[in-house]
Amino acid sequence: MATIFSKIIRGEIPSYKIYEDEKYFAFLDINPLAEGHTLVIPKDETDYIFDLSDEILSGLSVCVKRIALAIEKTVPCKRVGIAVLGLEVPHAHVHLIPLKTEGDINFSKPKLKLSQDEFRSIAASIRKNLELK
Repeated sequence: MATIFSKIIRGEIPSYKIYEDEKYFAFLDINPLAEGHTLVIPKDETDYIFDLSDEILSGLSVCVKRIALAIEKTVPCKRVGIAVLGLEVPHAHVHLIPLKTEGDINFSKPKLKLSQDEFRSIAASIRKNLELK
C-alpha cells in the first residue's frame, strides 16, 4: 500500500513543493515546528532510512544540504536542524527545521498554524533561494 508521501509525490495529495528531481522530493511540513519546516524524501518507498541503498542515502544527504542552505537564506534562523524519526510515516524522510534555539526541534511542542497563503509564500521563497544556489 502506498504511503501518504508516495501519494504526495504522484500529486494525488496536494503539497507545498520545494524541490523535485528523478530521485528526491521536498515539501513543507503541514504541521510545522517552525516556518520553513521541510520534509525531504527519496522517491523510493523505503520505510527505514538505513535500509536505503548507499547511493540513494548519500544522494539524499546532498539534496538535504542544498535545501537546508536555501531555507537558511529564506527564514531567519541560527541554523537548520535535521531530524530523522521515521516513526510517523513508513517512508524514509528527513525533517529540516529552522532553529533559533535548541527547543525549536522539540516535536512535542505545539505546531504552527499557517494559512495556505503563508505556506505558498514560504515555499516560493525557498524555491527561489534554491535556484540562486
